[in-house]
Amino acid sequence: MGPGPLSARVAGLCDGAGPRLGPATRNQVLGIRRRLDEPLRVAIAGRLKAGKSTLVNALIGRRVAPTEVGECTRIVTQFRYGTADRVDVVRRDGSRVSLPLDDAGMIPQRLGVPRAEIGYVDVTLTSDHLRDLTVLDTPGLASTNTSVSAGARRFLFEAAAAPFDDNIDDDSAGAIAGAEAIIYVFTQSVRDDDVAALEAFRSVSARLASNPINSLGLFNKVDKLVGGAADPWPVAGPLAADQTGVLRRVVSEVVPIVGLLAETTEAGRLTAADCEALRTMARLPHSERLVLLASVDLFTSRDAPVPREQRERLLRLLDLYGIGFAIAQFAAQPQLASGDLVRLLFQASGFPRLRNTLDQAFRWRTDAIKAGWGLSSLEKLASHAARPEDRELLRDAIEQLLQQPDYHRLRLLEVAQLVSSGSVELPEPMEQELTRLALSTDPRWILSLPAAAPEQLTRAALEAATRWRVYAVAGASPAQSRVAQVAHRGFFLLSQRVRAEGGVR
Repeated sequence: MGPGPLSARVAGLCDGAGPRLGPATRNQVLGIRRRLDEPLRVAIAGRLKAGKSTLVNALIGRRVAPTEVGECTRIVTQFRYGTADRVDVVRRDGSRVSLPLDDAGMIPQRLGVPRAEIGYVDVTLTSDHLRDLTVLDTPGLASTNTSVSAGARRFLFEAAAAPFDDNIDDDSAGAIAGAEAIIYVFTQSVRDDDVAALEAFRSVSARLASNPINSLGLFNKVDKLVGGAADPWPVAGPLAADQTGVLRRVVSEVVPIVGLLAETTEAGRLTAADCEALRTMARLPHSERLVLLASVDLFTSRDAPVPREQRERLLRLLDLYGIGFAIAQFAAQPQLASGDLVRLLFQASGFPRLRNTLDQAFRWRTDAIKAGWGLSSLEKLASHAARPEDRELLRDAIEQLLQQPDYHRLRLLEVAQLVSSGSVELPEPMEQELTRLALSTDPRWILSLPAAAPEQLTRAALEAATRWRVYAVAGASPAQSRVAQVAHRGFFLLSQRVRAEGGVR
């Protein structure tokens, strides 16, 4: 995936200006240009045993990250697309030690390099899931092991220059190494140290404007909310909504998920033999199925037509909720195909909602964040370039770019970040309206008019622009007024776009 529409224009600026710059400035501009081409970079954070590595495997579409605590789970690991599967242990001095995946296709538990010398682990995989996504698995900032937390901070947010050209300045290297989006994984209720850990994650990533707009809460293991194989979703949905309210200043939303089901289905771990074992148990009398699914001990210890070893494997793949769900599907549809069962289990995991959020919402945010970062990096170069002609060339190119109406969307994102993080207070309905305007290009969603005609949308956008202009001059604080002026222009530009696209006179 190449740059989005905003960052593509910044990339074009780099392409046009680069050949005319002096060697030192040109190298830094080329570094910025390369970063704009890279996929969305998502950091996975959370406490130990929250299910971070299980989520990583689901995102990758392969079971590669070890889910049991070991040497490699205490080190930052980067997963990115490559033409061959490869594991590189990157030392702090930038040198690399290459390792093969183990016999199970996973990162080896022993890395063969003293832990104190390891900067991070760089894993390239042929998985298509990684073409548009780079995943950073962190040891967790809530860990009581301070060296683990420091390692995550050093790789993600400081001058991690090892993977990049020496000519890139420290701030650019830190930004290049940083994540555009953060997924914070937690289980059950949100604890004070969860919030503290996410706040710490945000504070050390401030140079990349980490905030609720590009941070997502993942409520994992929701199947543990209820006993046995009972359906957790009637409880998980309202609880996740409550947690979204609690965390509204640190994450954009909270997505509930059954991480184990997501990993098993996305990584293709459920075999035909597993499905036949589930189909066999679905033929048991209803009362016997109820007893089997009442607890893990009963499921593995009672007599059943499926060997105990097979039942233990099913528990590792699906746990009781997934097993109960699969058996219920086979009981209702005895001829259900294995592939159809896997699709149903995937839906039951809650993972499609997470995928949609990453593919849709974060895609636009990433484009805007990258474009904003690229422009700010170029502005810094324009201020510090050694050659006067380089400074003048970059400033002229940046000024021409910023005059384009599309780049008002970056200002919208900036003020929405201030409001969503609580730095500037607005009435809640206005905050929600501003967030929709900043995060979408769909006028019907922005204006909450899903079935409106272009004429109605144009009027609604102009009315919103008027409301924000009145608010800016009638009682708003100076900070609120600055936000409102940006929103006013954003809605005015939206009305012009709707009129032009809809042929409104």
